[in-house]
Amino acid sequence: MTTPASTPSITPAHPANARSAAAPARSARRSARRRELGACGALMTPFFVLLVTVFLIPVGTAVWLSFFSDDQPGLGFGPERTVFVGLRSYTAVLTDPTFLGGLATVFLYCVIYIPVIVIAALALALLLDSGVVRLRSWAQLGLFLPHAVPGIIAAVIWLYLYTPGLSPVIDLLGKADITVDFLGVHTVLPSIVNIALWSNLGYNMVVFYAALQAVPHEVIEASVVDGAGPVRTALQVKAPLVRSSIVMVAMFTLIFALQLFTEPMLLSQSTPMINSRFSPSMYIYDAAFTRNNYGLAAAASVVLLICTIALSYGVTRWTNRANAPEEDAR
Repeated sequence: MTTPASTPSITPAHPANARSAAAPARSARRSARRRELGACGALMTPFFVLLVTVFLIPVGTAVWLSFFSDDQPGLGFGPERTVFVGLRSYTAVLTDPTFLGGLATVFLYCVIYIPVIVIAALALALLLDSGVVRLRSWAQLGLFLPHAVPGIIAAVIWLYLYTPGLSPVIDLLGKADITVDFLGVHTVLPSIVNIALWSNLGYNMVVFYAALQAVPHEVIEASVVDGAGPVRTALQVKAPLVRSSIVMVAMFTLIFALQLFTEPMLLSQSTPMINSRFSPSMYIYDAAFTRNNYGLAAAASVVLLICTIALSYGVTRWTNRANAPEEDAR
C-alpha cells in the first residue's frame, strides 16, 4: 500500500519580516538619490552663482533704479534728492523719438547683418566640409583670426580704412576715379555691418563646421548613390541636418546685434551721420554718463532687455513650429 508523497508546507512570510527586509532597500535608494542630488547641486552651483551675480542682480538693480530720479525742488536751487517717479522714466523713453529711432536703426542692422553672416558662414563651412578647399586647417585659421582681434581694435582698424586722407583703400579707388564715402548717410550702416561681419564670420563658420562633422557619413553616401551632386548634397542634405546650429547662431547673433555699441561709438568720431543716440546702447550710455540721468538709462536698459527677450522667444517659437511638421512626418 503506497502512501502519498507529503507536500512541503509553505509558511507565509510575516509582514513584519517583509517590511524589515524592504527597509534597507528603500534606505539605499534614498541614499543614492541624495548622492545624485548632491552631485547635481555641486555641478549646477557655479552656474546659478554666475546667473545671480551677472544677470539677476544687475537686472534687479536696473529695475529698481528705473523707478527713481534725481530732482531739485525750489525751481532748481534746492538740494538734489532722489524721489520715486513710478513709470515716468519708461514713458519718457518710449516717447523719445531718438530712442525709437535707435530701435529702428538696430532693427534695420539686424535685417541686413543676420542673414548675411548666417548664410556666408554656412556657405564657407559647407565649402570646407566638401573637401574642395586645400589646406583646410590653414583656411580655418585664417578665417577665425579676425575673431581673435578685440572688437574695439577691429573698429579702430576699419575706422582707419574708412577715413578719407588716411585710408589706402580710398586712395586706391580715387586713382581709378571711383569716389566712395564709407561713412555717408547711405553707407554708414553697411560699413558697420562690414566690421561686425569681418569680426564674427570665422567664429560662426567654425560652429557650423563642427556641426557638419557630426553628420553621419552614411547619409552623405546615400545621397551620392541617389545621384545628388555636391551642391544638392550640401543644400538638401547637410544644411537641414544642422538646422539646430543655424537657429542657435541666428539667435545669439540677434542678441549681440541688439547691443550694438562699439562700432558706431568709435565711428561717430569721424562722421556726423552717427550721433550720440544712434543705437539703444548708445542712448543708454548718453543718458547715464552724459546727462547723468541714471533712472532714464535704467528704464531704457529694461526696455531693451524686454525687446531682446521677446525677439528671442519669437525666434524660438517660430523655429519650433517650423520643425513640428518634419518631426510628425518622421
